[in-house]
Amino acid sequence: TMSKRKKKIMSLKESEPQVNAFVEKVKELSEGLYYISETDAEIFPFSGTKAESVSKEEILRQTNNEPKTPVEERDFAEIFARLTATEDWFGEEENAIVGKFSALQKFLEENLKDLKVFKIGSIQLDVYFVGLDAESNLMGIQTKAVET
Repeated sequence: TMSKRKKKIMSLKESEPQVNAFVEKVKELSEGLYYISETDAEIFPFSGTKAESVSKEEILRQTNNEPKTPVEERDFAEIFARLTATEDWFGEEENAIVGKFSALQKFLEENLKDLKVFKIGSIQLDVYFVGLDAESNLMGIQTKAVET
C-alpha cells in the first residue's frame, strides 16, 4: 500500500540525521589519530546499511568485496587495548593520543552493539571496526594496515 511505502521512506529519512551525527562525531574524535602497522593510516568513519548481524559475509558485502576475499575477524576490545595502552616512557603527545583513542573507543561502545574488527585482504589490509547502531545499520570506523 502507498501509505506503508511512504512510512518506510520516512523512517529511512529519520535515521539519516543520526547517521550524519555519528559520522561527524567519528571525524572529530579520530582527527590526528593514526592506526599503526607497518604503515600509519588515517581513520575514517564507516557508515553502511542495514545488517542482520556483524559478520564476515556482511562486511564483505557492504564493502563491495568478493565473497571469497580473505577476511580475518579480530576482537574489538583486544585491538583497542593495544591502542589505549600507556607506557612509562610516554610523554604528553603519546598520552594525548591514548586519550583520543580511549574517547573513540568509548563513543563506539556507547553507540554500537556487537562490535568486531575485520581485516580484509592480505598484506595491504582494509580494517573495519564495526557494530550495529540502534537502527541495525553497520557503522564504525575504517582504516588501513600493512602486515607482511
